[in-house]
Amino acid sequence: MRAVTWQGPRSVAVEEVPDPTIEAPTDAIVRITSTAICGSDLHLYEPLAPFMQAGDILGHEPMGIVEAVGSEVTDIAVGDRVVIPFNISCGRCWMCRRGLQSQCETTQNTASGMGASLLGYTQLYGHVPGGQAELLRVPHADYGPIPVPEGPADDRFLFLSDILPTAWQGVRYAGVEAGDSLAVVGVGPVGQFAVRCARALGIEHVIAVDPEPERLRLAAKYDAQTIDTNDVGEDGVGDALRELTGGRGPDAVIDAVGMEAHGSGAAGFAQKLASVLPDAIAQPMTEHLGVDRTAALTSAIDGVRRGGTLSLSGVYGGAATPMPMLTLFDKQITIRQGQANVKAWIDDLLPYVTDDADPLGTETSPPTASRSRTHRRSTRPSETRPTTASRSC
Repeated sequence: MRAVTWQGPRSVAVEEVPDPTIEAPTDAIVRITSTAICGSDLHLYEPLAPFMQAGDILGHEPMGIVEAVGSEVTDIAVGDRVVIPFNISCGRCWMCRRGLQSQCETTQNTASGMGASLLGYTQLYGHVPGGQAELLRVPHADYGPIPVPEGPADDRFLFLSDILPTAWQGVRYAGVEAGDSLAVVGVGPVGQFAVRCARALGIEHVIAVDPEPERLRLAAKYDAQTIDTNDVGEDGVGDALRELTGGRGPDAVIDAVGMEAHGSGAAGFAQKLASVLPDAIAQPMTEHLGVDRTAALTSAIDGVRRGGTLSLSGVYGGAATPMPMLTLFDKQITIRQGQANVKAWIDDLLPYVTDDADPLGTETSPPTASRSRTHRRSTRPSETRPTTASRSC
């Protein structure tokens, strides 16, 4: 079969590789009909290169048709249309029973000190071949695959593999209710879905923050108020958020950017350096000395109101990333974060993606906005460097 393979930092290739086979009675083989490229794949492209091997098959956002199942797989059958969650979980362990499938104790990578295995995502997370391929072996297929109906295009369901549950969890972790305000820093695909999920859950005051005008226009179509970081400046996001929330700041902020934000030159250099060093040097360097680019995170911490909640959906990977502990403590900020527990949210999300009206806009055009509001501050130069680069997944 053909598959997208990692060849080195900033180098991928489509290659012929052996077809996968059933290796355990709980496996399934799925012929991939659609797969997405996640923003987290950018971490493999460069920052996490020390944990990759040439020939690794990439991809963790697939769906397709079941071609074969192991003897212990009974909930799906050959011919079924399924979406495959990016994290691999058993559904039976202590963590899975508590809705923490990303910490599954059956697939947890204790040797590397990491959580549940992930499709197509480094030695740290199990070194499992990914889904940017014609065929995929799905471990724990007795629990993981999500059956979806025939009919609508793959786009309607594909995002259940990762970015839609990630966005939904981000909003749920933010702890906002009707009448509260929520800011989303970084409105790439996850941030866009976070805006839509918040609106679907009845959050009326949603603010989208990003340097890309097209992303802001799309968020505004779902009635989000917008802040263009090119206009407010690198240090102006917090002030802009307070101006839009009566001087207090939003009740919660979702950071949908993560470790590759703009505006952190030294951290960016460290990531590039680690990616080109020999693995024997780069792996411990990344594990113990790695830092993230935290411009988006610091903007979120600055902007959220005192006593508010910071919800991290963007991926962070730095073991030595500095945090403004004085500010976090003084402002009494609650932080919730982590890989999305995909299966925990599927029952909530299926009614939206199977609704013919497609309320989350997975495959249809967004609604016409009732108002489009972009916050601009003329006291700052428009050429100021943007503060975020949104997570693509």
